[in-house]
Amino acid sequence: MKERVALAIGQMTRVSLPYPTTWDIQASFGGRPTSLGTLFIQSVTNNRVNGAVNFRGTFIPMQGTWNEATRQIAFDTQFASFVGSLFSKDEPLLNLRHYVLQGNVLMKPPSIRAGERGTWTALTHVRQC
Repeated sequence: MKERVALAIGQMTRVSLPYPTTWDIQASFGGRPTSLGTLFIQSVTNNRVNGAVNFRGTFIPMQGTWNEATRQIAFDTQFASFVGSLFSKDEPLLNLRHYVLQGNVLMKPPSIRAGERGTWTALTHVRQC
């Protein structure tokens, strides 16, 4: 696991997007959860994100960007465009860091949901050393 941690002013810790990681992802449209799947972030190099998403049993390649300063991610698949922000929370007793990505999704052709907008949330947990 490659994870960079840089200290900010005071007690705050700035955490980067971890990779390679597997995330549970859920997309909702019209306020109702409609899709559960997996997000795999394979690499983050020079602000470029590569990996795949799987909502229906087939991994679909994704490519996007990561902005370290704003902790924002944007990536596209063949069927959708995702934009979101990274949040994290440490759980010292279990020696875990919980990561949450959440934001907006826009479905695009050839999806049968083309033009629909919704929200998405992805979760992963990483053991701290």
